[in-house]
Amino acid sequence: MLFLERLRRNCLAQGAKTAVEFRGDGPARRISYAALWRQSAAAADWLAAQGARPGDRVAICLPKGPAAIMLHLAACRMGAVSMPLNPACPAAELLYLLSDSGARVLVATRRYLGQAGDGSLASASPARIAALDADTPAWLSPSAAASLGGRKPSFLNKVKINDKLPALMLYTSGTTGAPKGALMSHGSLTANMDMLGEAWQWSPDDVLLHVLPIFHVHGLLVALHGALHAGASAVLRQSFDAATALRDLRAKDCTVFMAVPTMYRRLLAALGSGQLDLRHMRLLTSGSDRLPPEDFEAIEARLGCRVVERYGMTETGIMLSNPVDGARVAGQVGIPLPGVEMRIVGQGSGTPCGHGEVGELQTRGAHVFLGYWNDAGKTGRSFTDDGWFRTGDLGLRDSRGHFEIKGRAKDLIITGGFNVYPAEVERVLARHAGVSQCAVAGVPDQDWGEAVTAFIVRAGQPASAEELIRHCRSALAAYKAPKRVVFVDALPRNALGKVQKKRLVADLSEARCGQASD
Repeated sequence: MLFLERLRRNCLAQGAKTAVEFRGDGPARRISYAALWRQSAAAADWLAAQGARPGDRVAICLPKGPAAIMLHLAACRMGAVSMPLNPACPAAELLYLLSDSGARVLVATRRYLGQAGDGSLASASPARIAALDADTPAWLSPSAAASLGGRKPSFLNKVKINDKLPALMLYTSGTTGAPKGALMSHGSLTANMDMLGEAWQWSPDDVLLHVLPIFHVHGLLVALHGALHAGASAVLRQSFDAATALRDLRAKDCTVFMAVPTMYRRLLAALGSGQLDLRHMRLLTSGSDRLPPEDFEAIEARLGCRVVERYGMTETGIMLSNPVDGARVAGQVGIPLPGVEMRIVGQGSGTPCGHGEVGELQTRGAHVFLGYWNDAGKTGRSFTDDGWFRTGDLGLRDSRGHFEIKGRAKDLIITGGFNVYPAEVERVLARHAGVSQCAVAGVPDQDWGEAVTAFIVRAGQPASAEELIRHCRSALAAYKAPKRVVFVDALPRNALGKVQKKRLVADLSEARCGQASD
Protein backbone atom coordinates (compact mmCIF):
# COMPACT_ATOMS: atom_id res chain seq x y z
CA MET A 1 0.00 0.00 0.00
CA LEU A 2 1.54 3.31 -1.09
CA PHE A 3 2.28 5.90 1.58
CA LEU A 4 -0.43 8.29 0.35
CA GLU A 5 -3.06 5.56 0.48
CA ARG A 6 -1.88 4.59 3.97
CA LEU A 7 -2.12 8.24 5.02
CA ARG A 8 -5.63 8.55 3.54
CA ARG A 9 -6.78 5.51 5.51
CA ASN A 10 -5.26 6.92 8.70
CA CYS A 11 -7.12 10.18 8.09
CA LEU A 12 -10.42 8.36 7.60
CA ALA A 13 -9.96 5.96 10.49
CA GLN A 14 -8.87 8.49 13.13
CA GLY A 15 -9.91 11.83 11.73
CA ALA A 16 -10.25 13.62 15.08
CA LYS A 17 -6.82 12.55 16.32
CA THR A 18 -3.98 15.09 16.28
CA ALA A 19 -1.67 14.46 13.34
CA VAL A 20 0.70 17.40 13.90
CA GLU A 21 0.98 19.86 16.75
CA PHE A 22 3.00 23.04 16.37
CA ARG A 23 4.53 24.46 19.53
CA GLY A 24 6.01 27.91 19.83
CA ASP A 25 5.78 30.96 22.04
CA GLY A 26 1.97 31.05 22.02
CA PRO A 27 -0.70 28.37 22.37
CA ALA A 28 -0.05 25.10 20.58
CA ARG A 29 -1.78 24.66 17.23
CA ARG A 30 -3.11 21.18 16.53
CA ILE A 31 -4.17 19.82 13.14
CA SER A 32 -6.20 16.64 13.10
CA TYR A 33 -5.77 13.84 10.58
CA ALA A 34 -9.06 14.84 8.93
CA ALA A 35 -7.94 18.46 8.67
CA LEU A 36 -4.53 17.35 7.34
CA TRP A 37 -6.22 15.59 4.45
CA ARG A 38 -8.62 18.47 3.70
CA GLN A 39 -5.96 21.17 3.98
CA SER A 40 -3.47 19.30 1.78
CA ALA A 41 -6.24 19.06 -0.83
CA ALA A 42 -6.83 22.81 -0.53
CA ALA A 43 -3.08 23.33 -0.94
CA ALA A 44 -3.14 21.18 -4.09
CA ASP A 45 -5.99 23.31 -5.44
CA TRP A 46 -3.92 26.45 -4.80
CA LEU A 47 -0.79 24.94 -6.40
CA ALA A 48 -2.80 24.08 -9.50
CA ALA A 49 -3.94 27.72 -9.66
CA GLN A 50 -0.27 28.72 -9.64
CA GLY A 51 0.33 26.58 -12.71
CA ALA A 52 1.68 23.37 -11.14
CA ARG A 53 0.78 20.16 -12.96
CA PRO A 54 1.57 16.46 -12.55
CA GLY A 55 5.27 15.84 -13.15
CA ASP A 56 6.31 19.43 -12.36
CA ARG A 57 8.86 20.21 -9.69
CA VAL A 58 7.38 22.37 -6.92
CA ALA A 59 10.06 24.21 -4.91
CA ILE A 60 8.95 24.83 -1.31
CA CYS A 61 11.26 27.32 0.41
CA LEU A 62 9.31 27.95 3.62
CA PRO A 63 9.94 27.88 7.35
CA LYS A 64 8.92 24.71 9.15
CA GLY A 65 5.19 25.06 9.67
CA PRO A 66 1.71 24.10 8.46
CA ALA A 67 2.07 25.63 4.99
CA ALA A 68 5.34 23.81 4.24
CA ILE A 69 3.91 20.46 5.29
CA MET A 70 0.59 20.88 3.47
CA LEU A 71 2.30 21.97 0.25
CA HIS A 72 4.67 19.01 0.40
CA LEU A 73 1.77 16.59 0.79
CA ALA A 74 -0.21 18.50 -1.85
CA ALA A 75 2.55 18.19 -4.44
CA CYS A 76 2.77 14.44 -3.80
CA ARG A 77 -1.01 14.05 -4.01
CA MET A 78 -1.27 15.89 -7.33
CA GLY A 79 1.47 13.83 -8.99
CA ALA A 80 3.98 16.68 -8.93
CA VAL A 81 7.45 16.42 -7.40
CA SER A 82 7.86 18.04 -4.00
CA MET A 83 11.19 19.88 -3.70
CA PRO A 84 11.70 21.20 -0.14
CA LEU A 85 14.49 23.77 0.18
CA ASN A 86 16.33 25.33 3.09
CA PRO A 87 14.46 28.58 3.95
CA ALA A 88 17.87 30.14 4.72
CA CYS A 89 19.14 29.27 1.24
CA PRO A 90 21.27 32.12 -0.24
CA ALA A 91 19.88 33.72 -3.38
CA ALA A 92 22.70 32.46 -5.61
CA GLU A 93 22.18 28.88 -4.47
CA LEU A 94 18.42 29.19 -4.85
CA LEU A 95 18.85 30.36 -8.44
CA TYR A 96 21.06 27.37 -9.17
CA LEU A 97 18.53 24.94 -7.67
CA LEU A 98 15.62 26.47 -9.56
CA SER A 99 17.54 26.50 -12.83
CA ASP A 100 18.89 22.98 -12.42
CA SER A 101 15.53 21.49 -11.45
CA GLY A 102 13.42 23.46 -13.91
CA ALA A 103 10.90 23.98 -11.09
CA ARG A 104 7.53 25.18 -12.35
CA VAL A 105 6.57 26.94 -9.11
CA LEU A 106 8.55 28.41 -6.20
CA VAL A 107 6.65 29.03 -2.97
CA ALA A 108 8.41 31.27 -0.46
CA THR A 109 7.58 33.92 2.10
CA ARG A 110 7.40 37.49 0.87
CA ARG A 111 10.08 38.41 3.41
CA TYR A 112 12.49 35.82 2.07
CA LEU A 113 11.84 36.85 -1.52
CA GLY A 114 12.55 40.45 -0.59
CA GLN A 115 15.87 39.49 0.98
CA ALA A 116 16.77 37.30 -1.98
CA GLY A 117 15.80 39.98 -4.49
CA ASP A 118 12.49 38.83 -5.94
CA GLY A 119 12.95 40.99 -9.02
CA SER A 120 16.16 39.25 -10.01
CA LEU A 121 14.64 35.88 -9.15
CA ALA A 122 11.67 36.54 -11.38
CA SER A 123 13.89 37.43 -14.33
CA ALA A 124 16.52 34.72 -13.84
CA SER A 125 14.40 31.79 -12.66
CA PRO A 126 12.14 29.60 -14.80
CA ALA A 127 9.79 29.12 -11.86
CA ARG A 128 6.63 31.06 -11.27
CA ILE A 129 7.05 32.73 -7.88
CA ALA A 130 4.20 32.40 -5.41
CA ALA A 131 4.67 34.57 -2.32
CA LEU A 132 3.08 33.88 1.07
CA ASP A 133 2.53 36.56 3.68
CA ALA A 134 1.92 34.22 6.61
CA ASP A 135 2.74 30.72 7.82
CA THR A 136 -0.95 29.87 7.57
CA PRO A 137 -2.32 31.50 4.41
CA ALA A 138 -6.03 32.02 3.89
CA TRP A 139 -6.36 28.98 1.64
CA LEU A 140 -5.24 26.77 4.56
CA SER A 141 -7.76 28.17 7.03
CA PRO A 142 -10.27 25.65 8.43
CA SER A 143 -13.13 27.43 6.65
CA ALA A 144 -11.38 27.35 3.28
CA ALA A 145 -10.48 23.69 3.63
CA ALA A 146 -13.98 22.86 4.82
CA SER A 147 -15.41 24.50 1.70
CA LEU A 148 -14.30 21.41 -0.19
CA GLY A 149 -17.15 19.67 1.58
CA GLY A 150 -15.09 16.61 2.36
CA ARG A 151 -14.22 16.24 -1.32
CA LYS A 152 -10.93 16.77 -3.06
CA PRO A 153 -10.54 19.11 -6.03
CA SER A 154 -11.79 17.54 -9.23
CA PHE A 155 -8.34 17.43 -10.84
CA LEU A 156 -7.07 15.21 -7.99
CA ASN A 157 -9.63 12.59 -8.96
CA LYS A 158 -7.85 12.23 -12.30
CA VAL A 159 -4.33 11.78 -10.88
CA LYS A 160 -3.14 8.17 -10.84
CA ILE A 161 -0.34 7.61 -8.33
CA ASN A 162 1.82 4.53 -8.82
CA ASP A 163 5.03 3.26 -7.28
CA LYS A 164 7.21 4.37 -10.23
CA LEU A 165 5.93 7.95 -10.25
CA PRO A 166 8.46 10.55 -8.99
CA ALA A 167 7.34 12.08 -5.69
CA LEU A 168 10.22 13.93 -4.06
CA MET A 169 13.52 15.54 -5.00
CA LEU A 170 16.07 16.43 -2.35
CA TYR A 171 19.37 18.03 -3.26
CA THR A 172 22.54 16.42 -1.98
CA SER A 173 24.97 18.54 0.01
CA GLY A 174 27.31 19.05 -2.92
CA THR A 175 30.50 18.39 -0.93
CA THR A 176 32.13 16.92 -4.06
CA GLY A 177 30.77 19.45 -6.52
CA ALA A 178 27.50 21.17 -7.42
CA PRO A 179 24.46 19.83 -5.55
CA LYS A 180 22.52 17.11 -7.38
CA GLY A 181 18.81 16.41 -7.14
CA ALA A 182 18.10 12.91 -5.83
CA LEU A 183 14.75 11.84 -7.26
CA MET A 184 12.63 9.44 -5.23
CA SER A 185 9.50 7.61 -6.31
CA HIS A 186 6.30 6.96 -4.42
CA GLY A 187 7.45 3.34 -4.26
CA SER A 188 10.82 4.13 -2.66
CA LEU A 189 9.20 6.44 -0.11
CA THR A 190 6.70 3.74 0.77
CA ALA A 191 9.39 1.07 1.06
CA ASN A 192 11.31 3.27 3.49
CA MET A 193 8.24 3.82 5.65
CA ASP A 194 7.25 0.15 5.65
CA MET A 195 10.74 -0.99 6.65
CA LEU A 196 11.18 1.58 9.41
CA GLY A 197 7.66 1.04 10.71
CA GLU A 198 8.47 -2.63 11.24
CA ALA A 199 12.03 -2.23 12.54
CA TRP A 200 11.30 0.65 14.92
CA GLN A 201 7.90 -0.70 15.99
CA TRP A 202 6.00 2.50 15.20
CA SER A 203 2.40 2.49 16.50
CA PRO A 204 -0.56 4.92 16.55
CA ASP A 205 0.15 5.44 20.27
CA ASP A 206 3.51 7.08 19.57
CA VAL A 207 4.11 10.81 19.91
CA LEU A 208 7.20 12.14 18.14
CA LEU A 209 9.09 15.19 19.37
CA HIS A 210 10.22 16.70 16.06
CA VAL A 211 13.09 19.22 16.23
CA LEU A 212 14.72 18.54 12.84
CA PRO A 213 14.47 20.61 9.63
CA ILE A 214 11.99 19.28 7.07
CA PHE A 215 14.02 20.03 3.94
CA HIS A 216 16.22 17.00 4.63
CA VAL A 217 15.57 13.26 4.44
CA HIS A 218 16.05 12.85 8.21
CA GLY A 219 13.41 15.33 9.33
CA LEU A 220 10.98 14.93 6.45
CA LEU A 221 10.92 11.23 5.67
CA VAL A 222 12.41 9.40 8.64
CA ALA A 223 10.69 11.55 11.26
CA LEU A 224 7.55 13.23 9.88
CA HIS A 225 6.56 10.59 7.33
CA GLY A 226 7.34 7.92 9.90
CA ALA A 227 4.80 9.35 12.33
CA LEU A 228 2.10 9.93 9.69
CA HIS A 229 2.62 6.48 8.18
CA ALA A 230 1.98 4.93 11.61
CA GLY A 231 -1.02 7.09 12.41
CA ALA A 232 0.96 8.57 15.31
CA SER A 233 1.20 12.23 16.37
CA ALA A 234 4.10 14.61 15.79
CA VAL A 235 4.91 17.55 18.07
CA LEU A 236 6.89 20.04 16.00
CA ARG A 237 9.25 22.77 17.13
CA GLN A 238 10.39 25.14 14.39
CA SER A 239 14.02 24.61 15.36
CA PHE A 240 16.12 22.89 17.99
CA ASP A 241 16.79 24.63 21.27
CA ALA A 242 18.35 22.51 24.01
CA ALA A 243 16.50 24.13 26.94
CA THR A 244 13.14 23.89 25.14
CA ALA A 245 13.77 20.29 24.13
CA LEU A 246 14.58 19.40 27.74
CA ARG A 247 11.26 20.88 28.86
CA ASP A 248 9.40 18.93 26.19
CA LEU A 249 11.16 15.70 27.13
CA ARG A 250 10.50 16.22 30.84
CA ALA A 251 6.77 16.69 30.12
CA LYS A 252 6.55 12.96 29.38
CA ASP A 253 3.98 13.38 26.62
CA CYS A 254 6.33 12.17 23.86
CA THR A 255 7.57 8.64 23.22
CA VAL A 256 9.96 9.09 20.28
CA PHE A 257 12.83 11.55 19.79
CA MET A 258 15.12 11.80 16.77
CA ALA A 259 18.22 13.96 16.71
CA VAL A 260 21.74 14.32 15.35
CA PRO A 261 24.86 13.95 17.53
CA THR A 262 25.31 17.72 17.86
CA MET A 263 21.84 18.02 19.38
CA TYR A 264 22.55 15.31 21.94
CA ARG A 265 25.77 17.04 22.92
CA ARG A 266 23.88 20.30 23.42
CA LEU A 267 21.23 18.54 25.51
CA LEU A 268 23.91 17.13 27.78
CA ALA A 269 25.62 20.53 28.03
CA ALA A 270 22.30 22.19 28.94
CA LEU A 271 21.83 19.64 31.72
CA GLY A 272 25.09 20.76 33.27
CA SER A 273 26.01 18.27 35.99
CA GLY A 274 22.42 17.05 36.28
CA GLN A 275 20.61 14.04 34.87
CA LEU A 276 17.30 13.48 33.10
CA ASP A 277 15.34 10.26 33.38
CA LEU A 278 13.99 9.46 29.92
CA ARG A 279 13.02 5.88 30.57
CA HIS A 280 9.45 6.83 29.61
CA MET A 281 10.69 7.33 26.05
CA ARG A 282 10.19 4.31 23.80
CA LEU A 283 12.75 5.28 21.19
CA LEU A 284 15.67 7.70 20.89
CA THR A 285 17.55 7.64 17.59
CA SER A 286 20.70 9.33 16.33
CA GLY A 287 21.69 9.78 12.71
CA SER A 288 23.02 12.01 9.90
CA ASP A 289 26.50 11.83 11.41
CA ARG A 290 28.63 9.46 13.46
CA LEU A 291 27.84 9.32 17.19
CA PRO A 292 31.18 8.92 19.02
CA PRO A 293 31.23 6.07 21.57
CA GLU A 294 31.85 8.51 24.42
CA ASP A 295 28.64 10.40 23.51
CA PHE A 296 26.73 7.11 23.26
CA GLU A 297 27.86 6.21 26.76
CA ALA A 298 27.18 9.70 28.17
CA ILE A 299 23.61 9.66 26.83
CA GLU A 300 22.93 6.31 28.48
CA ALA A 301 24.51 7.38 31.76
CA ARG A 302 22.79 10.77 32.01
CA LEU A 303 19.49 10.27 30.16
CA GLY A 304 18.80 6.68 31.16
CA CYS A 305 18.33 5.49 27.55
CA ARG A 306 20.45 3.77 24.96
CA VAL A 307 20.29 5.56 21.63
CA VAL A 308 19.43 3.58 18.50
CA GLU A 309 22.05 4.43 15.89
CA ARG A 310 21.18 3.92 12.25
CA TYR A 311 22.65 4.57 8.84
CA GLY A 312 21.14 6.04 5.72
CA MET A 313 21.52 8.69 3.05
CA THR A 314 19.42 10.93 0.84
CA GLU A 315 19.45 8.49 -2.08
CA THR A 316 18.27 5.47 -0.08
CA GLY A 317 16.62 6.53 3.15
CA ILE A 318 17.56 4.36 6.14
CA MET A 319 19.29 1.06 5.32
CA LEU A 320 20.78 -0.17 8.60
CA SER A 321 19.63 0.16 12.19
CA ASN A 322 20.42 -1.18 15.60
CA PRO A 323 17.51 -3.12 17.10
CA VAL A 324 14.88 -1.45 19.25
CA ASP A 325 14.95 -4.59 21.40
CA GLY A 326 18.36 -6.14 21.90
CA ALA A 327 22.01 -5.21 22.21
CA ARG A 328 23.22 -1.89 20.84
CA VAL A 329 26.96 -1.47 20.51
CA ALA A 330 28.54 1.98 20.49
CA GLY A 331 29.97 2.77 17.08
CA GLN A 332 27.85 0.22 15.22
CA VAL A 333 24.82 1.00 13.05
CA GLY A 334 23.19 -2.40 13.24
CA ILE A 335 21.81 -4.72 10.61
CA PRO A 336 19.88 -4.26 7.34
CA LEU A 337 16.23 -3.27 7.63
CA PRO A 338 13.64 -5.77 6.36
CA GLY A 339 13.82 -5.88 2.56
CA VAL A 340 17.23 -4.17 2.34
CA GLU A 341 20.15 -5.95 0.68
CA MET A 342 23.60 -4.82 1.83
CA ARG A 343 27.09 -5.92 0.87
CA ILE A 344 30.67 -4.71 1.34
CA VAL A 345 33.10 -4.95 -1.57
CA GLY A 346 36.72 -4.04 -2.11
CA GLN A 347 37.26 -0.58 -3.56
CA GLY A 348 37.87 -0.86 -7.27
CA SER A 349 37.87 -4.66 -7.27
CA GLY A 350 34.21 -5.28 -6.44
CA THR A 351 35.26 -8.47 -4.62
CA PRO A 352 33.10 -9.26 -1.55
CA CYS A 353 34.88 -8.48 1.71
CA GLY A 354 35.15 -10.92 4.58
CA HIS A 355 34.18 -10.22 8.18
CA GLY A 356 36.20 -7.34 9.60
CA GLU A 357 37.50 -6.19 6.21
CA VAL A 358 36.88 -2.57 5.23
CA GLY A 359 35.28 -1.92 1.87
CA GLU A 360 32.57 0.11 0.17
CA LEU A 361 28.97 -0.36 1.26
CA GLN A 362 26.52 -1.11 -1.52
CA THR A 363 22.77 -1.60 -1.30
CA ARG A 364 19.91 -2.89 -3.42
CA GLY A 365 16.15 -2.89 -3.00
CA ALA A 366 12.89 -0.98 -3.38
CA HIS A 367 14.17 1.74 -1.03
CA VAL A 368 16.74 3.05 -3.54
CA PHE A 369 16.04 6.30 -5.40
CA LEU A 370 15.32 6.65 -9.13
CA GLY A 371 18.50 8.55 -9.95
CA TYR A 372 20.01 12.03 -10.16
CA TRP A 373 17.97 14.67 -11.92
CA ASN A 374 19.22 15.41 -15.43
CA ASP A 375 22.47 13.53 -14.84
CA ALA A 376 22.35 10.12 -16.47
CA GLY A 377 26.13 9.88 -16.29
CA LYS A 378 26.33 10.27 -12.52
CA THR A 379 23.34 7.97 -12.10
CA GLY A 380 24.98 5.29 -14.23
CA ARG A 381 28.28 5.53 -12.35
CA SER A 382 26.42 5.20 -9.04
CA PHE A 383 25.08 1.73 -9.86
CA THR A 384 26.84 -1.53 -10.63
CA ASP A 385 25.85 -3.55 -13.68
CA ASP A 386 23.75 -5.83 -11.49
CA GLY A 387 21.83 -3.01 -9.81
CA TRP A 388 23.72 -2.32 -6.58
CA PHE A 389 23.89 1.33 -5.53
CA ARG A 390 27.37 2.50 -4.58
CA THR A 391 26.97 4.49 -1.37
CA GLY A 392 30.50 5.88 -1.40
CA ASP A 393 30.81 4.99 2.29
CA LEU A 394 33.38 2.66 3.79
CA GLY A 395 32.49 0.14 6.45
CA LEU A 396 32.90 -3.35 7.78
CA ARG A 397 30.68 -6.17 9.01
CA ASP A 398 31.51 -8.27 12.04
CA SER A 399 30.92 -11.98 12.49
CA ARG A 400 27.40 -11.32 13.85
CA GLY A 401 26.42 -9.40 10.72
CA HIS A 402 26.49 -5.98 12.40
CA PHE A 403 27.85 -3.04 10.42
CA GLU A 404 30.25 -0.26 11.38
CA ILE A 405 30.79 2.85 9.25
CA LYS A 406 34.35 4.00 8.72
CA GLY A 407 33.58 7.18 6.78
CA ARG A 408 33.20 8.42 3.24
CA ALA A 409 35.47 6.80 0.66
CA LYS A 410 36.35 10.30 -0.54
CA ASP A 411 37.49 11.14 3.02
CA LEU A 412 39.92 8.21 3.14
CA ILE A 413 43.43 9.57 3.69
CA ILE A 414 46.30 7.93 1.80
CA THR A 415 49.52 9.03 3.43
CA GLY A 416 52.86 7.57 2.43
CA GLY A 417 51.02 4.69 0.77
CA PHE A 418 49.04 3.80 3.92
CA ASN A 419 45.26 4.10 4.35
CA VAL A 420 44.02 6.12 7.31
CA TYR A 421 40.35 6.25 8.29
CA PRO A 422 39.58 9.66 9.87
CA ALA A 423 37.00 8.24 12.28
CA GLU A 424 39.64 6.09 13.96
CA VAL A 425 41.88 9.09 14.64
CA GLU A 426 38.92 11.23 15.72
CA ARG A 427 37.92 8.65 18.34
CA VAL A 428 41.39 8.79 19.89
CA LEU A 429 41.51 12.59 19.87
CA ALA A 430 38.05 12.85 21.44
CA ARG A 431 39.32 10.98 24.51
CA HIS A 432 41.79 13.79 25.33
CA ALA A 433 40.62 16.27 27.97
CA GLY A 434 41.92 19.17 25.90
CA VAL A 435 39.65 18.42 22.96
CA SER A 436 36.09 19.71 22.80
CA GLN A 437 35.45 18.84 19.14
CA CYS A 438 37.63 17.46 16.38
CA ALA A 439 37.70 16.55 12.70
CA VAL A 440 40.45 14.77 10.79
CA ALA A 441 41.11 15.22 7.08
CA GLY A 442 43.85 14.74 4.52
CA VAL A 443 45.67 17.86 3.33
CA PRO A 444 47.80 17.71 0.14
CA ASP A 445 51.45 17.29 1.04
CA GLN A 446 54.51 17.12 -1.20
CA ASP A 447 56.24 14.38 0.81
CA TRP A 448 53.35 12.27 2.07
CA GLY A 449 50.82 12.75 -0.71
CA GLU A 450 48.33 13.64 2.01
CA ALA A 451 49.15 14.72 5.54
CA VAL A 452 46.84 13.55 8.32
CA THR A 453 45.56 16.84 9.76
CA ALA A 454 43.51 17.33 12.90
CA PHE A 455 41.23 20.35 13.30
CA ILE A 456 40.63 20.92 17.00
CA VAL A 457 38.20 23.01 19.03
CA ARG A 458 39.87 23.32 22.41
CA ALA A 459 38.23 22.28 25.68
CA GLY A 460 38.58 24.03 29.04
CA GLN A 461 42.09 22.68 29.60
CA PRO A 462 43.76 23.30 26.23
CA ALA A 463 46.55 21.05 25.07
CA SER A 464 49.37 21.91 22.70
CA ALA A 465 49.63 20.46 19.21
CA GLU A 466 52.66 18.42 20.26
CA GLU A 467 50.78 16.93 23.19
CA LEU A 468 47.84 15.90 21.02
CA ILE A 469 50.14 14.30 18.46
CA ARG A 470 51.91 12.34 21.24
CA HIS A 471 48.50 11.29 22.57
CA CYS A 472 47.56 9.87 19.16
CA ARG A 473 50.93 8.12 18.73
CA SER A 474 50.44 6.37 22.07
CA ALA A 475 47.27 4.70 20.76
CA LEU A 476 47.78 4.50 16.98
CA ALA A 477 50.41 3.46 14.50
CA ALA A 478 52.74 6.37 13.77
CA TYR A 479 51.47 6.88 10.22
CA LYS A 480 47.91 7.35 11.52
CA ALA A 481 48.83 10.12 13.96
CA PRO A 482 48.30 13.70 12.78
CA LYS A 483 51.20 15.39 11.05
CA ARG A 484 49.61 18.71 11.83
CA VAL A 485 47.14 20.08 14.36
CA VAL A 486 45.06 23.14 13.51
CA PHE A 487 43.17 24.95 16.24
CA VAL A 488 39.87 26.50 15.20
CA ASP A 489 37.11 28.34 17.04
CA ALA A 490 34.38 26.10 15.60
CA LEU A 491 33.91 23.33 13.06
CA PRO A 492 31.80 24.35 10.04
CA ARG A 493 28.64 22.27 9.87
CA ASN A 494 25.68 21.88 7.55
CA ALA A 495 22.03 22.27 8.58
CA LEU A 496 22.04 18.89 10.34
CA GLY A 497 25.30 19.37 12.18
CA LYS A 498 27.53 17.31 9.90
CA VAL A 499 31.11 18.63 9.78
CA GLN A 500 32.07 20.07 6.39
CA LYS A 501 35.66 18.84 6.10
CA LYS A 502 36.22 20.23 2.63
CA ARG A 503 35.61 23.71 3.99
CA LEU A 504 38.15 23.10 6.74
CA VAL A 505 40.78 22.04 4.23
CA ALA A 506 39.96 24.88 1.85
CA ASP A 507 40.12 27.44 4.65
CA LEU A 508 43.39 26.17 6.04
CA SER A 509 45.74 29.16 6.29
CA GLU A 510 47.70 30.86 9.01
CA ALA A 511 45.74 34.05 8.42
CA ARG A 512 42.40 32.42 9.29
CA CYS A 513 43.26 30.10 12.17
CA GLY A 514 46.14 29.61 14.55
CA GLN A 515 48.02 26.41 13.88
CA ALA A 516 50.96 24.31 15.00
CA SER A 517 52.62 21.24 13.62
CA ASP A 518 54.96 18.53 14.81
